[in-house]
Amino acid sequence: MTLADQTGEINAKKWDLNDQDAEICAVQTLVKTRAVVNEFKGQMQLKIEKIRAVQKEDGVSMSDFIPSAPESAEAMYQFILEIVNHMTDTDIKNIVYHILTRFEDRLLTYPGAVKNHHAIRSGLLYHIKTMLFGATKMVEVYPYLRADLLYAGVILHDMAKILEIEASDLGIATEFTIEGHLLGHIIQGVQVITDAAREVNAPQELTLLLQHMILSHHNLPEYGSPRYPMFPEAEMLHHLDLVDARMYDIKNAMDSALPGQLSDRIWTLENRRVYHPRFEIAQTTEQE
Repeated sequence: MTLADQTGEINAKKWDLNDQDAEICAVQTLVKTRAVVNEFKGQMQLKIEKIRAVQKEDGVSMSDFIPSAPESAEAMYQFILEIVNHMTDTDIKNIVYHILTRFEDRLLTYPGAVKNHHAIRSGLLYHIKTMLFGATKMVEVYPYLRADLLYAGVILHDMAKILEIEASDLGIATEFTIEGHLLGHIIQGVQVITDAAREVNAPQELTLLLQHMILSHHNLPEYGSPRYPMFPEAEMLHHLDLVDARMYDIKNAMDSALPGQLSDRIWTLENRRVYHPRFEIAQTTEQE
């Protein structure tokens, strides 16, 4: 089984399983365990000696054990709305508003994946917010980028993960939906754009541009994209997505290791280990 709390997750084994234990070890159940930490094939693992369901007198709640985004979901959503409110292209704004309205309730808690990057409560929202903040900086560096188009691509690029992934109200992903298995969020995302554009009567070329950004944001066919990015905003969307995913994984890996030590191997980072430096670098502040 996999055990998790807000600090992360770990593989666990209980070898002498009885019927009562099997009932306790259910998905999204809070349990109390006594275990020994072992290393197996370079990964830390728990060998469970005892396990039972949490009781009222234990004084704990499910929310204390759900890995969650480090920022308030409401604050992140408000940041996104402020970006949309300042869009000057009415057609882009209408499409984004239409899709945000459709998915708002689930977006506030939905994870960004079943496993790997942003597979936490409100992880999808955190991924979008972080990328969107980066996008606001990139349009300053590259002023020829059409800001509204890039922002729309960032907000919408993974929205169909809400259709691809099964997740509880707690924001815990369990598996992929049938549509997720058969189509995947890239194809589903193109359909979301198509439906929204039709509803708000958006121009055909704008619809095509947004569809292409969804199709190409993974960049390579082996990662699910049937087209490479073919205009600047699509290219920038791919890099913002890649950087945010990898920085999320590398920070989690570093935080899992003690200072001066290496993390376990992270397969999403080419199976490499990440070093946690011993010293803290002093942060400087800009002088007024």
